[in-house]
This record gives sequence, structure tokens and C-alpha cells, in this order.
Amino acid sequence: MNNSDKGTIVLAAGGSGGHMFPAQALAQELNRRGYDLVMITDDRGNRYADRFPNTEIKVIQAATFAGRNPIKRIGALFSIMGGVASAVSMLGAIKPRAAIGFGGYSSFPTMVAASVRGIPSCLHDPNAVLGRVNKFLVGRVDLVGAAFDNMVGVPARAMSKLRVIGNPLRDEVIEARNIPYAPPSEMGAINLVIFGGSQGAQILGEMVPAAIALLPEDIRSRLHVTQQAREENMEAAKAAYAAMNVSADVAPFFSDLPRQMAEAQLVIGRAGASTVTELATIGRPSILVPLPSAMDDHQTVNARALTEVGAAWLMPQSTVTVEILADKLRSLLCDPNALTAAAEAAKGVAKLNATSDFADLIEELIAK
Repeated sequence: MNNSDKGTIVLAAGGSGGHMFPAQALAQELNRRGYDLVMITDDRGNRYADRFPNTEIKVIQAATFAGRNPIKRIGALFSIMGGVASAVSMLGAIKPRAAIGFGGYSSFPTMVAASVRGIPSCLHDPNAVLGRVNKFLVGRVDLVGAAFDNMVGVPARAMSKLRVIGNPLRDEVIEARNIPYAPPSEMGAINLVIFGGSQGAQILGEMVPAAIALLPEDIRSRLHVTQQAREENMEAAKAAYAAMNVSADVAPFFSDLPRQMAEAQLVIGRAGASTVTELATIGRPSILVPLPSAMDDHQTVNARALTEVGAAWLMPQSTVTVEILADKLRSLLCDPNALTAAAEAAKGVAKLNATSDFADLIEELIAK
């Protein structure tokens, strides 16, 4: 693939939206700049293929060493070796001008192959804590794009490679920023949006309906809930809302989540990098419940980017209860001034030029 005079850039990402959405944003910008693009991903990342309309998609094997089962770890090793071999062959045929990795084990084979091939390379890490795969790869690449100031866990030898650019923003997120925040009025409708990453969050799927059931009728009757839930939690959540006569849309995935977020008076979610970045960009108040099993507790660190400026309220999963969440919802939904102040504070955190800055960084890398 080499239809453009500018040549081809390879993107390596996969797994969850936290890795794929920044890749999508960069792909949109690089397309505008006239580059050919190839996305090398795994089976999970291939589910997002329709978000990369002008990009050739190639699927390779990838695996993680997480877990203690020795048989599975041996199987993962062979899968990774196969993925690296495939990526080395692909890069030899593509001859890209640069390879860009977006973290997670899905990007590992391609970025190792880029190192083997001597291809200029750059990593992007969306979180406030450098991911373990990126930490392993950091010595093999030329540059590292950081989403947050003062990223935690960067080896001293890699500090000279670090550039703080923010998280690349998809076009639809930038567009949603133009929708002004509307705090809840005394008798008006209240849009409450709940999501927990691309897989939904089981605890939120169970806890939020139970907390809403404890709200006073004058609040509950005005609610419209948009909730991302796992397949196994969906019917129970729908039934709970129906029993309360609460208007609700419950689904495992919403393709228009930036718009849903923009129309919300309050958002409840995890604290993945994409969530925090999009809340800041669009400017919406939120209650954040970080995923406790996230590697190196990076979601709690992500959340602080919002909580420390008064843009969000942190509720650790280990201490939050149905009653605590209900009390917080009651107090916030009756305090439009607090919600408005949080929305404004969130907007102050956003790095709006992240996508173009990242593309500039890649073009500097290519020029060298």
C-alpha cells in the first residue's frame, strides 16, 4: 500500500476503546494530511474496523502473560512469537515511514517488529501511569507521547523521549464540545449517563439502579437514564428501571457516546483514559468509580486529573455503597450550581490540540 506521495504509516492497537479511540483520532488526522494508513491489530481490535474507513486493516496473533496458569502462559508465548513473525513480514512488505503503538499487549508484536526492521517508531500511552507493555517497549522506540503531565512509571533512561501531547480526540468528541452544558432545572428532565468502558461495568450495572430506587420520587420521575451494561446485567437493569417507571435506554454499547455524554447533566463511569479525556473535552460533571483491578491502579491516577480541579467526585469501589451513591446523586442533582462549576472545571483540563500535536510529532520523527 503506497498510493500517497507521503507514504504509509502503520498504527498498532487493539483490545479496548481506551487504545482504539486514540488510534482512531490519529488516523482521522493523518488521513487529512494525505498519508496511507495500515492498522495492525488483533481479533478484539478488529471489532472497531468500521471506525477506520480509509485504513487497511491487518489482523495478527497477540496474547498476554497475565495469569498464573503455566499452560496458558506457554500458549501465550507461542502466540506472541507468531504475531511478531507475522508483523516482521508485514512491515517488510508495507515499508512504512513510521510505526505508532498505542499500548496494550495487542500492539506488542508490531512494535517489536518495527524495532527489528529499524523503522522509526513512537508509542502513545493514554493513561497517567505508563503501561507495562509500553514500559517494556520504551527502550526500543524513538519517542513516547504522554497523555498526562508528570506521567508515573517512566524509566529514567526514557525521559528524554517523552513528549506530553494529551490524548488524541476523535472528531465526534470535538464536535460534542460545542454543545453547551445545561444544568438540571427545578422541574426539568435530568439525563443521567452511566458507562464503564467498552465492556460495561458489572458493579455499576447492579449498583446504579439500586441507588436510583432510593432517590425521592420528585427526582426519580424526571430521570432519563442511558446506561451501558454487560449482556448478563442488561435485562435485570431494564426490569429495575421499568419497575420504578424510570425512562431508560440500556445497551452493551452506544456508538454515539460522545453525544450522549454531551446531553447529560451528570455522568457516572470508570476512569479509563478515554473517559477522563472525553469528560474534560466535552466538559461534563462526573462521579468516577475507578476499576480496582486496573494495572498499577492507573484509573485512580487518571481520575485525579479531574477530581483535583473540582470537575468530578471520586468514589473508590472498595468503599462505595448503594446508600452512599444515592446520597451523592441526591445532593448533586439538587445543586445545579455545583454541577455547572464542575462542568466548567472539566473543560479547563482538556488538551484540545492533542491530535494535531501528535501528528506533528510523527512528521518530525519521519523528517529525522
